[in-house]
Amino acid sequence: MNMRINNIILSALAFIVLGCGTRKAEQFQALPFPDVQLPGMLVDTQDRAEYMAEHWWDRFTDTENIYPSDSMLVNGVSKDDVEQKFANWTSVLSVSSQSVATKAVRRLYDRVVGVERQDTSSNVFETFTGLMEKYLYDPNSPLRNEDLYGPYAECLSKCEFVSEGMRAAYARDAEMCSLNRVGTKAADFRFEDRNGRVRRLYDIDADHIVLFFSNPGCEACMEIITALKNMPQISDMITSGRLAVLNIYIDEDIAAWRSYMPIYPEEWYNGFDPDSVIRTDILYNVRAIPSLYILDKDKTVVMKDAVTEKVMSFINQNAW
Repeated sequence: MNMRINNIILSALAFIVLGCGTRKAEQFQALPFPDVQLPGMLVDTQDRAEYMAEHWWDRFTDTENIYPSDSMLVNGVSKDDVEQKFANWTSVLSVSSQSVATKAVRRLYDRVVGVERQDTSSNVFETFTGLMEKYLYDPNSPLRNEDLYGPYAECLSKCEFVSEGMRAAYARDAEMCSLNRVGTKAADFRFEDRNGRVRRLYDIDADHIVLFFSNPGCEACMEIITALKNMPQISDMITSGRLAVLNIYIDEDIAAWRSYMPIYPEEWYNGFDPDSVIRTDILYNVRAIPSLYILDKDKTVVMKDAVTEKVMSFINQNAW
């Protein structure tokens, strides 16, 4: 873990040295991004990562030094640089504790609002609102993280610089992001299997459950199914009770779902939502298919809407 954190810190710091020399920045006389300065007393890798997470934007959002903004610049720095720094920051957030990452997101919001209050002609607020949605809430973003976007959306729902209609929309986003957060109990639901037997999520007994929302005919879903089927340790983990895979269809074309039964491994739990409550009652915020969760033995959420690579890595790490 420490090696991974070190690599992320080194990668982030490398952009401090190399990331400011684009042609656009020179053409528009962009300033270099004012990177976070790590206190020398911080030697522990986790402490360094979490300090970076919280203070990444401090110098850039210093209200004592507000610089021009236009179609190519954000507070004097090229938009390309700012976006790259944002992507780097999300990597640092990923190795920070949830509490520190959430605190860092709220700190960024407060500082961005501070710039907007100081200079309403600045595009800092607009830029970061867009970046937060693009990287942390877009269902197709590999960096998506509703547990981090939710606090930002909650702040926006009460923001003086957001219209009343958009405040309501952000409040809705925050509410949806609050569903099945990492560290909380997953919502239970009924499902009907291929044999017509009705079961519940909480009836499944395994050390970990891969909860997989999929659709027949979905190419990305097929890629995940194939990847899981090709993991030799999966069968042993399922047989020993260390893992269960629950593949759930939440739409209405049951005939199409049944036509895909030969493709789904028999050792998986394969079912559909007979009550249509997962979508209609919004038990889960399934904004795009496929969607993957990992739950522990007590049905606590370990990973939420995780990218496939993270799920595979988790399985490999627990294949003892």
